[in-house]
Amino acid sequence: MDGFSEVTIALSYTRNNNARGNGMKRISFLFAVLLIAVITFAACAGGSSIPVEGKEVQANGGYYIDINPAQLQSMLDTKDFPLVNVHIPYEGEIPQTDLFVPYNQIEQNLSQFPQDKGAKIVLYCRSGSMSAIAARTLVKLGF
Repeated sequence: MDGFSEVTIALSYTRNNNARGNGMKRISFLFAVLLIAVITFAACAGGSSIPVEGKEVQANGGYYIDINPAQLQSMLDTKDFPLVNVHIPYEGEIPQTDLFVPYNQIEQNLSQFPQDKGAKIVLYCRSGSMSAIAARTLVKLGF
């Protein structure tokens, strides 16, 4: 992930029922403009053994954490969270993605998220705006 711009990470979790494909070309493109929103809603609740470092972003009902690509890579090395693609239209995914849930369908897909609202969840999209919206939605819903 060297050379990539800032990553915003938001916590969310869903199952990818779409075909995984479109090759490395799309995945590389996705990485090139990746902004990830990681929401760690209850880092103090003991949901994760590895603390998340980044910029805390206040949202209605709590906060989420923005991280950079190097931080995401470090987190992926010892992955203990669901990694969720929230970008629409679907354009591929980064390695180790667990789920695909469109950013504007978070509330309709809550059953796909961890029951533990204190769990760490990482959301990403192409530019960051969709993952930030999804992160704020999850925070508002108590994650």
